[in-house]
Order: sequence, then structure tokens, then C-alpha cells
Amino acid sequence: MFEDIKKFTPFDKGIKLVSRPSDLDDTDDNPSVLRAELSCGHVTDPQTLTDCCKTQLNHGQTEFKCPLCRKKWPYDEVRKLAKLTIEEQLSFEEQLGTNTVKKIVDFRDCPGCGSFIERSDVSNLCVECSVCTVKNGRIFEFCWQCERQWKGPRPRGDQCGNVGCRSADQDLLRTCPTISLPSVVYKGSDVHVQCPAIRACPFCGVLIEHNEGCKIMSCPECKTEFCFACLKSAHECLKTSTHLIPCSAGVAPRQITTVVFALRLHRNMVSLKF
Repeated sequence: MFEDIKKFTPFDKGIKLVSRPSDLDDTDDNPSVLRAELSCGHVTDPQTLTDCCKTQLNHGQTEFKCPLCRKKWPYDEVRKLAKLTIEEQLSFEEQLGTNTVKKIVDFRDCPGCGSFIERSDVSNLCVECSVCTVKNGRIFEFCWQCERQWKGPRPRGDQCGNVGCRSADQDLLRTCPTISLPSVVYKGSDVHVQCPAIRACPFCGVLIEHNEGCKIMSCPECKTEFCFACLKSAHECLKTSTHLIPCSAGVAPRQITTVVFALRLHRNMVSLKF
């Protein structure tokens, strides 16, 4: 059985409907399909908008923003134009609340079981998850900084033994400049796709600076090819785009940690349609 795809109809009231191609999905340009114009001026269909906002929630965001112009989409607008079902509304609102709490209180998701963990000793990056310890019958510890299973001596306050777990790496990811990808241009314009100049490899965590080539990069450490814009594997990215057109998944947000961010991004986005 195929999943029902949400669509607009001429009977949808209070929505500015247009027949322009989608700005958020380069593969969606059927002129007979009705799409909505968002408050930011970009055009999309309800299914793409739903998937886009789900991805932002999965990345810990507490508000929705257009991936093209970064203007904020009010939740009421998202709820209406994405045609959220009751179940989706409950899920969105629960995740928004969770993300807000996690920003106010310093929690981390345990990489073993996903439970919320609060650190008791702020000088020690090595944290034990009691849930995993009981479940596995042995002590399970993870790194508060890179959120991977702990490696190396403990206690330690600067980094664990995992590749890419350095505070300097986190600083680079947060503060590196934004660049334009020279060969990737949005359809119907001369606007280049922009993304951070430095990314952490989605598969091993090594930091890589863009080399002025196309969006597909090869990691010098693990040799995996991935997209510098959306951070998917090259294979997944090129299923719905090319080396020269924007990713159907949009540009992944600036990474705030190394491997853990990228691994979650890959896991959460790999099955999305947009």
C-alpha cells in the first residue's frame, strides 16, 4: 500500500495557492499541481513542507525557518500549509517542547538508548548512562562533548579518545565562514547554494574544508564520498539531485558537534522524500 501524499485542492481556504514550481524541491515542477506561497515568498507543497519541518525538529530546532532565506515560519502557518494531521500536530508540539527544554537545561541524549541524561560533574566529559548499564549488565559511558561511547582514560574535561572530539573542532564548526558553492545554483536564478566552509565528515568526524570543487567531497580519512551541502552520502544525495543542482533535502544546518550530529542527520534524512 502506498503512503498518501498530501496535496492542495482548489477548496483549501485561506491559503495563497499558485501553480509555480516548488522552491524547496527541484524535482517538483509539474504545472498542474497546486502549491502554497509561504510568508517568506517561497513556494512548496504540503508534503515537502511537512518533511522539511520534521527534519528541523530532528535537528533540535525550536522554531521553523525557510532553508533558502532563513526567514521564520510561524507554527500556525506550518500547521495550516503543511496540512498537519492531528497525530502530526501532537508529534510536532511534543518535539518542540522537548527541544525547548533541552536548550534551557543541559541535557544530552544517551547514544546507547536515547534517554535524557543530565551531567552531575561539569568538569568531567565521561558520563554514565544508568539505563544502559542496567540493560547491558556492564557500565556504559559516553562522551558529553561528541556523544559517542567513551574511549580513553577518565576523568577528562577536554576530549575523549574518539576521532574529532576536540573543543577546537567544535569551535571551528560553529565559527567558520559561510561560502558559496561555485558550481551549485538554484534553478532559474544566479544564486549559489551557501553552506559552512568546514564540515565534519558524516561517517568518521574528521573536519574537511571545501576545496572550491563541486558539492560532492571524498573524506581523506575514511574515503567515503558525501555531499558538503546536505551531508548525505553521495549515493543518497545524487538519487534526487546532481553535482550541479541543489540537494532535494536542502542545506544541512551548521554542525555544532562532529560525528554525532552527522550520524543523526544521515539516519534521520536518508528516508525523507524532499
